Amino acid sequence: MLADKYRYVVVEGPIGVGKTSLTHRLAEHSGATALLEKPEENPFLTHFYQDPARHALPTQLFFLFQRINEVRDLAQMDLFRTSSVADYLFDKDALFARLNLSDDEFALYQNIYHSLAPQAPPPDLVIYLQASPETLIERVRRRAIAYERQISDAYLLRLAQAYSDFFYHYDAAPVLVVNSENLNFVDNDEDFALLLQRIAGMRGAREFFSMGA
Repeated sequence: MLADKYRYVVVEGPIGVGKTSLTHRLAEHSGATALLEKPEENPFLTHFYQDPARHALPTQLFFLFQRINEVRDLAQMDLFRTSSVADYLFDKDALFARLNLSDDEFALYQNIYHSLAPQAPPPDLVIYLQASPETLIERVRRRAIAYERQISDAYLLRLAQAYSDFFYHYDAAPVLVVNSENLNFVDNDEDFALLLQRIAGMRGAREFFSMGA
């Protein structure tokens, strides 16, 4: 079982890659608690996509405090008796800040972030989902979430590259890099079983999982 080896698992990846759906399934499979981002609770998010320069800082700070409140609670729990699967990595918060804030705003953000970051426990495993920018764009457009309608294709392209750059350097936890182009972990039980096998077989600090078309 997943929870026997990993008590705190994070599923990550850019918008549209399927991280929340996989988080739900992993949590259900392992009897873990699902820790989910709640973008619908951020009152600045819709305004951010309409006018990024004006609303980037309050949007980012809202998410920062929302995430630290959840992971702080996780750090206070008995991780030997409970298990959690999250659809966000706290360390990744700065990725969006660097992408969207001005230099002065980012300097302010960093001061706040570094004061909070020590409270966030590192995960036991990060599952980094990848997909081509074209696939991400198509998935975001297809699901048609109201606040995502303002997201430009150019922003999704920049975001996908920012994720790639971030995880190229990330080494705070073991990472399973998964190309999700030809895998459906939610609707295909065989694909999900293959993923569980790869997780169970993890030996190194970074491994890769991909299926051909």
